[in-house]
Amino acid sequence: MGSIDRRDTTPQLLNRLRMRQVALLLAVEECSTLRGAASQLGLTQPAATKMLHELENALGQPLFERVGRGLRLNPAGERVLGYFRGIRGSMEALNRELAELQLGSAGRLTIGSIMAATPGRLTEALVQLKARFPLMAVEIAVDTSDRLMPQLHEGVLEVVIGRDASEGRDYLFRSVDDEALAIVAGCDHPLAGKRRVDFATLAAYPWILQPAGSPAREVVEREFQEHHEPLPRGLIETGSILTTMSLVAHSQMLGVIPATVAQCNAEHGLVATIGYTFSHKLPSYGSVVRRDRPLSTPARYFLALFHGDA
Repeated sequence: MGSIDRRDTTPQLLNRLRMRQVALLLAVEECSTLRGAASQLGLTQPAATKMLHELENALGQPLFERVGRGLRLNPAGERVLGYFRGIRGSMEALNRELAELQLGSAGRLTIGSIMAATPGRLTEALVQLKARFPLMAVEIAVDTSDRLMPQLHEGVLEVVIGRDASEGRDYLFRSVDDEALAIVAGCDHPLAGKRRVDFATLAAYPWILQPAGSPAREVVEREFQEHHEPLPRGLIETGSILTTMSLVAHSQMLGVIPATVAQCNAEHGLVATIGYTFSHKLPSYGSVVRRDRPLSTPARYFLALFHGDA
């Protein structure tokens, strides 16, 4: 049995790989045909075909399989395309940062965050950041972790405040907290104000839950399973906490949102928290960044403030 060659061939690959090849593969994905990709880049089709062959030679393996008269990415090609999307994202981020510096700006920071972080740590870190850099432009996208991570991978976001990334080799995760969930209802709901409510009573009401596959949904589903109760029929599914709070305020429905958000809104009389504690918490959240992408100066300052290092 032959041994695996573990020598680092990255320097050779960097010498042989050209950005034009990266652009061509991305264009093939966008246009679906080699002819369209060649036209987009101002190449003849033979020149584009030759460039793809050179890319495959540089990488040491084929990236396509023939389907009729067309080409289809094989598993290696799909993987390479994923990394090339990341390269494009890095170039876009670099271009934005250089443009901001040229205009004399203090820089730009794009952050994605789960809702649970916004009332506390994230807000405090951003207030301190803006106090230190008043002219810095900051863009914040609030969503669930599973929707934010692809944007981090492609360079649309530089930092995500979310769950631990499953692909640990590609990301750096630094934990800050465990997040509890709370059940909320309208302030005039029959269960509002009761200190303790049993699960069977809760299960009888209509519910609003996050979409299937989200971490919060999984916690709720486990709760129903442990109480041998089926999920209520006629669910409303939404990832929007504002929509959830609006719906419970105008109905007899129950919603599930992060406990920190529920407490903040209950103190202002917008919703009522129901006297029930889930058996499980969500996985720890924290900051997530790409391993292979250098952080901008604004991102480094923000992370120091977010984690209390500054």
